[in-house]
Amino acid sequence: MLQFDNLSLRRGPRLLFEQASFQIHPGQKVGITGANGTGKSSLFALILDALHADAGDFRRPADWVIAHVAQETAADTRAAVEYVLDGDAELRAVEKALAEAEAADDGGRLATLHGRYETIGGYAARSRAGQLLHGLGFRSGDEQRPVTAFSGGWRVRLALARALMCRSDLLLLDEPTNHLDLDAVIWLENWLQAYSGTLLLISHDREFLDSVTGSIAHIEHERLTLYSGNYSAFERLRAARLANQQAEYEKQQREVAHIRSYIDRFRAKASKARQAQSRLKALQRMEEIAPAHVDSPFHFAFRAPVKTPDPLLKLIDVAAGYADTAVVSQVNLGLSPGDRIGLLGPNGAGKSTLIKLLAGVLPLLQGKRETARDLQVGYFAQHQLEQLHPQHSPLEHLRRIDPQAREQDLRDYLGGFGFSNDQALTPTAPFSGGEKSRLALALVVYRRPNLLLLDEPTNHLDLEMRQALAQALQDYAGAVVLVSHDRHLLRVSCDQLLLVHDGKVDEFPGSLDDYTRWLADTNRQTRSAPKETDSANSALARKEKKRLEAEQRKQLQPLRQRVAAAEKSLAKLHDRQAALELQLADPLLYDARNKDQLKGLLLEKADVDRQCEALEMDWLEACEQLELMQPS
Repeated sequence: MLQFDNLSLRRGPRLLFEQASFQIHPGQKVGITGANGTGKSSLFALILDALHADAGDFRRPADWVIAHVAQETAADTRAAVEYVLDGDAELRAVEKALAEAEAADDGGRLATLHGRYETIGGYAARSRAGQLLHGLGFRSGDEQRPVTAFSGGWRVRLALARALMCRSDLLLLDEPTNHLDLDAVIWLENWLQAYSGTLLLISHDREFLDSVTGSIAHIEHERLTLYSGNYSAFERLRAARLANQQAEYEKQQREVAHIRSYIDRFRAKASKARQAQSRLKALQRMEEIAPAHVDSPFHFAFRAPVKTPDPLLKLIDVAAGYADTAVVSQVNLGLSPGDRIGLLGPNGAGKSTLIKLLAGVLPLLQGKRETARDLQVGYFAQHQLEQLHPQHSPLEHLRRIDPQAREQDLRDYLGGFGFSNDQALTPTAPFSGGEKSRLALALVVYRRPNLLLLDEPTNHLDLEMRQALAQALQDYAGAVVLVSHDRHLLRVSCDQLLLVHDGKVDEFPGSLDDYTRWLADTNRQTRSAPKETDSANSALARKEKKRLEAEQRKQLQPLRQRVAAAEKSLAKLHDRQAALELQLADPLLYDARNKDQLKGLLLEKADVDRQCEALEMDWLEACEQLELMQPS
């Protein structure tokens, strides 16, 4: 077991937590929660022996195999499946010993090793690695591509697959869902439920925590406390305690009253009845959790749009994709103020393509995109984090949008997103992923859009900020289209679900829980699809098949060359990115005497980031075209 005895931990002069005393037993699944900076990742470093306790004692079994996700993925030129297989250290050790025994022609040792290889599941290891890659969203053929061919988000998935490949006694996962879509989150959830070892999980996804964990270790006010039950049970306990802080509780109740006013206004209006009913269900859930977040540092509301024309936008028989290949077609969709739409669909089905189409950043292949004259789109996507100017502070970013505004008004606004005091004046270069996401979202909100397009807005956001976003969306007057792996956000924010699948966009008739079942049924049907008939294997059929494959290869050659060239250039840019990030991490660089050097590095970093973003988009488009054009 993991034993914490009166343990205290510091990072530099700052106390993270003290006097922690509890036990975590074999097979127990524990969620680690707490605000950013309270010491969650430092706790993992302690367990991995990278940090040591300042007081007290921590013990774990010496023979336990520990798996965790590497922070950096090496520029490995081997196939992705080989990188994942490295996660099973014992498997690799036996394979190496087998090769040595074969070279030495040692028959007795070979027999012993083959027996050991079978015992540890060596013959099924590649299949297991392939299943992990498939579950995390990789497509057929990806397992043979070099690690260096994948962009940053996909390398994170590879590192996760490698950690899951390890036959571990203890698994440490720090925000594993950050770079996953909903399908991969559901798959990982099922995998972790079946995991037999001890699990410590840092996550800001409340439904993921609820489904996977049976205990919560929460860090707050320099205390680390273990609670029985999942995250919802912990939240109720904390809510009951905080509800005693009457003034704060009443403040939270006023926020809930905003939702009630919407329900009261529109319950009897036929065109809004469905939305009102959805808000009522969301309210019931929010009333349970609201008191648990009364001390949240984030409190903001969407500024009312200047105008809300109806309809805002229409897609009429639209097809869109990349080059001449359609990803979605025959799309007919209208958006009006008050619409709340969640997009569902398997990985690669075209959800982000549809968002880009609505945003007007992707040209039509056919059909019409009709917009209201006063349409104001607010588009949030992860690549926009790279468009932040690293040398500018949050205040400077906001002033570029509204140069006439009073500084105090801008600082008050930023305070609602957690940028208060000196942080509002700090360059964004050293900001964490969560801080950059908050700032990018604040900039989108400030423009007062009447159509909000959110593509995975919760990546890197903690539970408090996610809750603040969910509450702000409840009172937003415009239309929302949302892609998210955070099911809680989808439940409380969306009235209608659209399914993007097989190149089509249709209304999904069921609930979010029904989608989980639909996904399982779809995957099952895909696996059980009938194989080729005997007639397809005739000599004539094989000859025709070879001819068609030769033609296909000829057509695909320019795309493959484009992908290879992009991968080669990306590898060089990623190396330069890493070198610049290492230089920018030096605290001495921020000394006033090094101002010119810092400015030069920040400008170069911004330029390299922009080049990476453009090249990754080109690589992604080429890969999608290649995937769509290749025979299934």
